[in-house]
Amino acid sequence: MPSLGELIAPRRMGRDFRWLLASSWTSNIGDGVALAAAPLLIASMTSSPILVAAGAILQFLPWLLFGLHAGAIADRFDRRRLVMFANAARAVVLAGLCVFLITGTANIWIVLAVAFLYGTAEVFVDTAGSTLLPMLVKPADLGIGNARLQAGYLVANQFAGPPLGAFLFAAGTAWPFLLEVLCVLLAVVLISRMARTPVPPRAESTKSHVHNDIGEGLRWLWQNPPVRMLVLIILVFNVTWAAPWGVLVLYATEHLNMGAVGYGALTTASAAGGILATLCFGWLERHVSFATLMRVVLTLEVLMHLAFALTTVGWVALVIMFVFGAYAFVWGTISTTVRQRLVPAELQGRVASVNMVGVFGGMVIGQALGGVIAEIWGLTAPWWFAFVGAALTLLLVWKPISQIVSAAPVDQSVNEP
Repeated sequence: MPSLGELIAPRRMGRDFRWLLASSWTSNIGDGVALAAAPLLIASMTSSPILVAAGAILQFLPWLLFGLHAGAIADRFDRRRLVMFANAARAVVLAGLCVFLITGTANIWIVLAVAFLYGTAEVFVDTAGSTLLPMLVKPADLGIGNARLQAGYLVANQFAGPPLGAFLFAAGTAWPFLLEVLCVLLAVVLISRMARTPVPPRAESTKSHVHNDIGEGLRWLWQNPPVRMLVLIILVFNVTWAAPWGVLVLYATEHLNMGAVGYGALTTASAAGGILATLCFGWLERHVSFATLMRVVLTLEVLMHLAFALTTVGWVALVIMFVFGAYAFVWGTISTTVRQRLVPAELQGRVASVNMVGVFGGMVIGQALGGVIAEIWGLTAPWWFAFVGAALTLLLVWKPISQIVSAAPVDQSVNEP
């Protein structure tokens, strides 16, 4: 019987993958702590809805401002060192916040500035980090590799981190951020242990202007129909997904009468579904084609919106959210794997950044639409909008999905232990 370590990170994927996995999981613990502590800190300093909302906006604003540049830079330089440098910058920013908190000089403007600087560094960490896996493992192992990285996100960022962050915040406002500093620094140490230093093969790209590199990436993406279609699918489905998600707290507390605890339980149910999917992903990858899985997942997305629009019972919403967490994990793992198989190594950073800009751009558009729709037609209206929009999109992309997957052949079988 294989050991636990072999099950989590198969030996065939190499020691470098294990160091990457350990670094990612450790960093996610710190991010999960901040997921609860940061909103609590902002709420303790202001009751202004605008300032509280600003804290949330600063989570994705750096992606819209710097995402494309981060992708170009990731394709220019040593990606492992870039992750280390950006994580070190995050640690410095957090350490500064801790000093302000401990000395009692922190205020809402300092906290918002820290949120923006931290989010900016995170853009570079996530962009460069997403390019490392394809350089460390074989194409056939990208699926299981992405699944393991996603599992760490679910367990550390969604499950373990937030309760720990809330507990530490109750003990003292600086404690959760001190722990996050330690986690980020440990992540730097772990990724530094990678024996191989992935370097983009296009070293001559450093001679051109970064805007030329961005343009090159955008042109390649536009001229590659499978990748272009995949990015567009993600963009549109994020618009429809974000429309009701932006008012989910009101939907849960006012429409379903679940209260604050029930609203929190929805997030927990989603994470639980994702964890179940991590246990099943290896079997799914071996027995079901990616094209079929993508169609099933997007169909479930359409049905999820319809179910939320119709239900008025809290426990039913919890079941729906559990299923959502499961299929969302599968979609995220598959879409990332297919994109990584389709994109050349020297363009991984730029294409990944375009994808992430589309994700956060879709969220901005969707949340804005959802707020207006809910204000005019009620709290279930965004779910109906999402249902119709997702259903129409699915009809349009049903056939192209096969073309996307077939364009990324894998010449080696997957031997999941």
